[in-house]
Amino acid sequence: MEKIWQKHYPKGVPLEINPEEYSSVVDLFERSCGKFNDKVAFSNMGTKITYEELNYLSAEMASFFQNHAGLKPGDRVALQMPNILQYPVALYGALRAGLVVVNTNPLYTPREMKHQFNDAGVKAIVILETAAAHLQQILDDPN
Repeated sequence: MEKIWQKHYPKGVPLEINPEEYSSVVDLFERSCGKFNDKVAFSNMGTKITYEELNYLSAEMASFFQNHAGLKPGDRVALQMPNILQYPVALYGALRAGLVVVNTNPLYTPREMKHQFNDAGVKAIVILETAAAHLQQILDDPN
């Protein structure tokens, strides 16, 4: 099968990663942050974030999950965000905290959200304030 997306990889980016070289996704992430410290990790709507910034912000997010949200390794956290720079910060923060990430569609209705959160055993959610109205409907529902 032709992997047409590989034509768009920047020069020097490997086409494959040997999973035997890393103990976990977090290990791969942390090594990448060290290796590409000053390079852009993500860009969105004219804003860029370097690996160094992503490393710092995701560590802060992991600390928040553990020390303020009271989440423990193995707990499930839903991430309900569009493609914005806050998503990789929350994703890698959750992984660094040992959490299980439950990706959820920001276009879900309250009924769909409630089903997914209950089915997955979600203990916390990271959501944009602008999308929180549907979440509030679920929180206000006594069932």
